[in-house]
Amino acid sequence: MDAKHIVIAGGGAAGFFAALACAEMNKGTEILILEKTAHFLAKVKISGGGRCNVTHANFDAREFAKRYPRGERPLISAFARFQARDTVAWFESRGVKLKIENDGRMFPVSDSSQTIIDCLLNSARRAGVKLKANCAVETVARRSEGGFEIALSGGEKLTCDRLLLATGGCRTPALGQLAVSLGHRLEPPVPSLFTFHIATPWLKTLAGISVEDAEVSVAGIGLRQRGALLVTHWGLSGPAILRLSAWGARELHAMHYSFPLQVNWLPDVNAETLTGHFQARRNSQPAKRIINSPVAPVPARLWEQIVLAAGIARETRWSDFSRVAQHGLGQQLFRSEFPVTGKSLNKDEFVTCGGVNLSEVNFKTMESKLCPGLFFAGEVLDVDGITGGFNFQAAWTTGWLAGKAMAS
Repeated sequence: MDAKHIVIAGGGAAGFFAALACAEMNKGTEILILEKTAHFLAKVKISGGGRCNVTHANFDAREFAKRYPRGERPLISAFARFQARDTVAWFESRGVKLKIENDGRMFPVSDSSQTIIDCLLNSARRAGVKLKANCAVETVARRSEGGFEIALSGGEKLTCDRLLLATGGCRTPALGQLAVSLGHRLEPPVPSLFTFHIATPWLKTLAGISVEDAEVSVAGIGLRQRGALLVTHWGLSGPAILRLSAWGARELHAMHYSFPLQVNWLPDVNAETLTGHFQARRNSQPAKRIINSPVAPVPARLWEQIVLAAGIARETRWSDFSRVAQHGLGQQLFRSEFPVTGKSLNKDEFVTCGGVNLSEVNFKTMESKLCPGLFFAGEVLDVDGITGGFNFQAAWTTGWLAGKAMAS
């Protein structure tokens, strides 16, 4: 194969994986990674609380792709070529063993993101990949004879045969301008993966309480998710909320993050079964206060606040539990309603919904359908997954595909 000059804009997970796949495919290729900040792989460093959630232990490409609110369909074919199992094998072949946690997330056995960073940096250096930090791509222009001319932040200009944009999420339209300048459309960027601000006083008293399984929904727009729920000082978080925010990213943005949220605290219980629970308590514990005898699996502190929110007096006993009170308590257990008044980013997650329109990219090669020689990988695309290693896997996969294609 002829030697090629390849430039990769973006020194993150996708950019490095692309460079390494390219170098492995064609050892004569000259590869340069440009990173606009002082640090390569900065997001890898902070991810997973500093442990780096590399991927997720689901090795069925079609099932894995269902974890992406945007990008599911094109990722099915991409994962058929390089999926989580391949990521595990890639790192293990370079001395980095991964472990599976109870929820399926996969981390390096060292529990340190530095292990992943060192592996990628050392692999790049061994492969002869050139690295240049503090160097942003300012503009890109297509050359009449093919390839691209790139203007860098320091005033330097360089040319390349093929260009990969792996610049990360387009959290503002300006971050996607390089793609736009080369003819691409951006899907408008809006946040994904965020928690909800709720000012309801009784909920705030429960900060720190977690519920193993609850169903959350937004009436009128068909949003519904189920999973663990965490009460925080500012409102609600946990997997159920994060998934709801991911699938509803655009709808909730359009509502200015102000909407009524419904919570079903007993998603496995129906009204008839709950009535049976109430009747059993009336028969077996008539003198006991309702507030002191929660229905499992509702935590005791949460049960107390739900009983009070239903308008049931603190001293009410099961023997005095009226039909009206039963209905009110059932409503609170099945459909507690909270006014959401805003959002917060999830810890160090910076996942954005939006980016390069997927119909303009060939997901077999990650090459632009509009601009030959231009490739994309990672979050610059309108692809985003839920938490649990899915966003990193999209970066590894799209980077690997782009790297192989650029070298061929």
